[in-house]
Amino acid sequence: MRPPVPVETLVAGVREGSRQAVARAITLLESSRADHREQARELLAALADATGGAVRVGVTGVPGAGKSTFVDALGVRLVERGHRVAVVAVDPSSRRTGGSILGDRTRMAALAASPDAFVRPSPSGRHLGGVARATRESMLVLEAAGYDVVVVETVGVGQNEIAVSEMVDTFLLLTLARAGDQLQGIKRGILELADVIAVNKADGDGENPAKGAARELAGAMRLMMPGADTRRPPVLTCSALTGAGLDEVWQAVLDHRAYLGEHGSLEARRARQQQDWMWAMVDASLTDGVRRSPSVLAERDRLEAAVRDGDLSAVEGTARVLGLYAQDLRAQGPPAEPDRG
Repeated sequence: MRPPVPVETLVAGVREGSRQAVARAITLLESSRADHREQARELLAALADATGGAVRVGVTGVPGAGKSTFVDALGVRLVERGHRVAVVAVDPSSRRTGGSILGDRTRMAALAASPDAFVRPSPSGRHLGGVARATRESMLVLEAAGYDVVVVETVGVGQNEIAVSEMVDTFLLLTLARAGDQLQGIKRGILELADVIAVNKADGDGENPAKGAARELAGAMRLMMPGADTRRPPVLTCSALTGAGLDEVWQAVLDHRAYLGEHGSLEARRARQQQDWMWAMVDASLTDGVRRSPSVLAERDRLEAAVRDGDLSAVEGTARVLGLYAQDLRAQGPPAEPDRG
């Protein structure tokens, strides 16, 4: 096991753009140990003035849409134009080890090999919707390290897309032709979250079907978002394999970000995201506190066995766990008054 790195050393390394320092900093952020969480807070506080400058993009899509291939191709294209690109890929977690299952470095080989790119799987762990608590924090570290494009890729269309859409500037939905009825294959809620829609694999025999699917989706968006003044997400076609349409998709991302800036929505969106992040961290901290509660730990095996055996309902088990946690809080006494001197 590597020896711990002092927070100030990590801060200096991240600011210098050291890939090793960035990797170690993100590993620290992903830890659930109480002392590591405190160090993570110190780290983020020290880097706060260097964050916020990147274009933050979320990428989601139906299974098989080619999200990783798309991010790989687009990322390489942006690096060739002088950008520094970071990808946080939200992976499902192994129930045994807690680590990422898919391993996006292997799925984005070209981008991961670039010295101006950083690809990091983010194991989803037990957090609701499959989005790791450290995903937001990792984005800030990557921005502080000088990456001016930060992409958050999700594993598919589902609950975690809502969480990802709430931490990026632009939410990009990648879909396919030949995936059945477009409106049935994609949840309406995801369409409503999308800021840009791209139909991938528009190459060879798939080009015309992709264009047809794009027309269908554009028509659907007009029905879902009526009104002359309503901004609807542009629906484009692209091919991650040939590179066709990738420039147009990236321009649509930049146009959306410019639109937010012109209407004052970018600052408002990020301010709202900070508020949401605060409550997400409150929820996570309370969950961690309950799991570490001495009384809960002492009774956990017995309560879990009782619920599994049907001797105790999940509702009753929840009440018992929370009662044990409240008991420990009362034993600790009231919190100390803050020093106002």
